[in-house]
Amino acid sequence: MKDDTRAAIFTRLRAENPEPTTELDFGTPFELLIAVVLSAQATDVSVNEATARLFPAARTAATCARRANPAAARA
Repeated sequence: MKDDTRAAIFTRLRAENPEPTTELDFGTPFELLIAVVLSAQATDVSVNEATARLFPAARTAATCARRANPAAARA
């Protein structure tokens, strides 16, 4: 897609919805990314239930990686 086409699309989207919102609960861009990925396979309500427990334990990509592979974190 050409840059000018992409810019025109975003201009129209901003004009139609200048302050978009979501039903997903998140506090950081990383948390939003994770919530969006999860929401592809589940309802927003169930994603919010899961992330309410997940995010306090794993707020960043680095924390997720350490928790997923504790042996690598010690190396």
